[in-house]
Amino acid sequence: MATLNIVMVEPEIPQNTGNVARTCAATGARLHLVGPMGFKIDDKKLKRAGLDYWHMLDITMYDALSDFFEKNPYAKETGYYFSTKAQHTHTEVTYPDNCYLFFGKETAGLPESLLYEHPDTTVRIPMITQARSLNLSNAIAIAAYEVLRQWNYPSLLCEGQLREFQW
Repeated sequence: MATLNIVMVEPEIPQNTGNVARTCAATGARLHLVGPMGFKIDDKKLKRAGLDYWHMLDITMYDALSDFFEKNPYAKETGYYFSTKAQHTHTEVTYPDNCYLFFGKETAGLPESLLYEHPDTTVRIPMITQARSLNLSNAIAIAAYEVLRQWNYPSLLCEGQLREFQW
């Protein structure tokens, strides 16, 4: 199965992280949480947002971005950095297996030095000029599903059934 990695750098809002955890569980993506975080992982709001999907989640936590890159050196080769400051859109990229999608904290995004080091793999989700940014958990869902769409939704159920009727 193809591997998708979602990296949240210094998330601040537990509900966003809970929503992302649920997206990762539902898609089979791995979740990497890079500290410091604005909440404790046992935060009640975090758990509630993730509902009953926690047992399906592959999650790893790191103290800092340097700790993450030390433990995941391959991420530098297959990392994509999502930012409102990017010069390329997220659909211009062909995402390889075992890629890492990086997202920054809600109030500031990713460090600009990190974006500057990766101009060709820093990407933006298009939006109107007047909008500052999308909600972080929504942006991560959009990005994850673009990657999975390109991969033809590996290991995901692509059809459903009605409860009261048959298709």
